[in-house]
Amino acid sequence: MEYRKEKLSLFMICDIKKIIAEALYNIIKKTTGETRQDNLSKEEIAGMIEYPPDINMGDLAFPCFRLSKIFRKSPNVIAETIAGEFTRDVEDAVPYNKIKNISCAGGYINFTLNDKYYIQNILNDIFEQKDKYGSSNIGDGKTAVIDYSSPNMSKPLGVAHMRPTNIGNSIKKIHQFCGYKMIAINYIGDWGTPQGKILAAYKLWCNDMTEIEEKGVYKLLDLYVNFGVEAEKDERLNDMARSWFVKLEQGDEEAVGLWKKFMGISVAEIKRIYNIMGIEFDSYDGESFFEDKMDAVVEELKEKNILKLDQGAQIVDLSEYNMPPCLILKTDGATLYPTRDIASAIYRKKTYNFDKNIYVNDMRQNLHFAQWIKVTELMGYDWANNCINIPFGLMNFGGQVMATRKGNTQLLDDLLKMAVEKVETIMEEKNPGDETLSKEEKKEIAKKVGIGAVMFGDLVNSRIKDVNFNWEEALNFNGNSGPYVQYTYARACSVLEKNDTDIDYKNIVITNNLEREIIKLLSQLPEKVLIAEREYEPSVICRYLLDICAVFNRFYHDCSILKAESAEIKNSRLALCEAVKYAIGNGLWLIGLEKTNKV
Repeated sequence: MEYRKEKLSLFMICDIKKIIAEALYNIIKKTTGETRQDNLSKEEIAGMIEYPPDINMGDLAFPCFRLSKIFRKSPNVIAETIAGEFTRDVEDAVPYNKIKNISCAGGYINFTLNDKYYIQNILNDIFEQKDKYGSSNIGDGKTAVIDYSSPNMSKPLGVAHMRPTNIGNSIKKIHQFCGYKMIAINYIGDWGTPQGKILAAYKLWCNDMTEIEEKGVYKLLDLYVNFGVEAEKDERLNDMARSWFVKLEQGDEEAVGLWKKFMGISVAEIKRIYNIMGIEFDSYDGESFFEDKMDAVVEELKEKNILKLDQGAQIVDLSEYNMPPCLILKTDGATLYPTRDIASAIYRKKTYNFDKNIYVNDMRQNLHFAQWIKVTELMGYDWANNCINIPFGLMNFGGQVMATRKGNTQLLDDLLKMAVEKVETIMEEKNPGDETLSKEEKKEIAKKVGIGAVMFGDLVNSRIKDVNFNWEEALNFNGNSGPYVQYTYARACSVLEKNDTDIDYKNIVITNNLEREIIKLLSQLPEKVLIAEREYEPSVICRYLLDICAVFNRFYHDCSILKAESAEIKNSRLALCEAVKYAIGNGLWLIGLEKTNKV
């Protein structure tokens, strides 16, 4: 017998878990003696409470296996003993209006909650909170800065940018839902040798701003890729690129003028794509913004005797922390990424006074972040521990890792357009000649569903895992996909639109286990949001949405709603539809997908 388990600290769990944990703690303490050092705390007990996989087993379950060492009995006997204490003194252990039944099975104590408790405490919360259901106030009064997407300039967004952009956007929304004031930063790569390569390539093979303005960032990409190909044949081109970047650093009028034009074209293009995806940023301050702020960091490191000279370079020795040295200045005195990241973190703390400073980054950058965050801590900044690196796996397309410099990339714009076109085709195949929707409405739905399919197909995976994008999976209206979730949301909306009576939210009954299972899942949304916030993991929300959609669709097929056997049951099932609509709608918002009333 296996149970799905969520480990949560006490303040993160719903009231009924708190009550059960409190009762279990008192019973265990009473049975074993208060002085036992190995007794479980209330928080540990709360974290052990699980959800049985079958609604017939109960609504919540407590495993007794860890208690075997304390009780010196088998888990089955322990479960029977503790359950007996609940049954014998249930008024003191747990208010009986919340618990309908307590049973034991396979070393677990199973709790079935009272229907009235479900309705009063869960459905009422949903109908009162609506679009806010599942939110919390744990972030009230706190500010979180989140740095994500961060593309390099002079290149269009590729498929590889989808992961940091999607994950960061969802983490931002999840934190907002938990009460945080969020500052979204797009730390664009607009400085360094790559900009020198673009400038050199422009002067060598284009030198015509009219062509750049006509073809935009795609012409800049062609120049960049061509430079990489030619530089492999002639190393002198790399020297030319470095020379152009030196000019840029020194404020050369031509270099700066061209760079600003290229940056303007690049930012306009990425904002266009972000707008399609419904993503916004508060700041586009990139690497160049911090160029004049790094000298102060270097001086501070020197003043605090943290820097060491190593073969002509300036480093911070991190051997004590089992890390390689952090390189601050190269032998030629040039600064590096750690210097710039330290400068940007100091700036963000002064500017935003963050409680969290979140970075969404390729997992291959883990060491880099560990190093510069440790250096910031050694500088005496106690807020360094609030700088949080959130790594993610790679995005593959057709089994290949994308690499712009080699010309091996799938453009994100092309991917999004293709998704919309594919959804238009699927809609036409499903409903040929359908005239209930206008052409414009069909296009709008296809846009929401197609783009949602791409985003969900990424986010449903654990962020730390590599993802191989698959069209068949992403666009499956009946599978674990964005279209499936959006379709289920539209189905709930459709039922409610067809209803011609007012819903009485005060008189709701549960008539079968499917209805009960829906409410059980609805009750879990606040927990899932807190888990997603704590673990910086949007896939928690995606998996929750798939679970509730699966149960709701079974309910939709197996239970009459608008033609229910009585007015009372019809009213109750319509109320369930509305509660599901809010839960799915809120979940879609949390992962950045748009809601659509029709699919």
